[in-house]
Amino acid sequence: MPWADANCVVVPGDGMTDSMLTALLPLSGVLGTGHHAAVGGRVRPGSTVVVVGDGAVGLCAVAASRRLGASRIILASTREARAAIGQSFGATDIVTARGPLAAERIRWLTDDLGADSVLECAGTDAAFALALAAVRHGGDIGLAGHPPALADPQLRHTLDHGIGVKGGAAPIGSTLRRLLPDVLSGMLDVSAIFDLTVSLHDVAVGYRAMHERTAIKALIRT
Repeated sequence: MPWADANCVVVPGDGMTDSMLTALLPLSGVLGTGHHAAVGGRVRPGSTVVVVGDGAVGLCAVAASRRLGASRIILASTREARAAIGQSFGATDIVTARGPLAAERIRWLTDDLGADSVLECAGTDAAFALALAAVRHGGDIGLAGHPPALADPQLRHTLDHGIGVKGGAAPIGSTLRRLLPDVLSGMLDVSAIFDLTVSLHDVAVGYRAMHERTAIKALIRT
């Protein structure tokens, strides 16, 4: 069928282990979304990146930033377990504060310049406000998904300082093909985001845990 050619990718079946299957699963959503934010934020070799949000998408954005060559990746996370996963994915610094204190800490880490790229992966007005405070003049903000509502003062700030903002729905189909070789080779493995396993009958339990933020991402096993 024509749609299958555009939206489906066939992976090798021979020698496929359970751990490899788990590593492949994030390609269907959160890994591509995190990568999309990194591309939108123009992450490039040698750049300094701030990731706002320590959920599955934010953690995948950390991994994507490392893959794209960022030399410094600052993750804003107030949860020790998630921060540890972020460090294993490539985060070089962890900021445990929130709001203005987090912005102050990021500014201190970047010699008061701000980051080249800030990836807003939480989808809240507070997260976007932190992104604005953390990005340097002329830097870029990458949004994971649709942007939050922008108040006029925030919009004026982006325009006055020449800050690029790019986001929207992630093109998972194209990013899946781009990232698949690195996942198959083992170079890109974000399977640690699955910190809860549920049965098919307990899908609601998994969603509740993610909603209540007691789990990053639930893995369903039949």
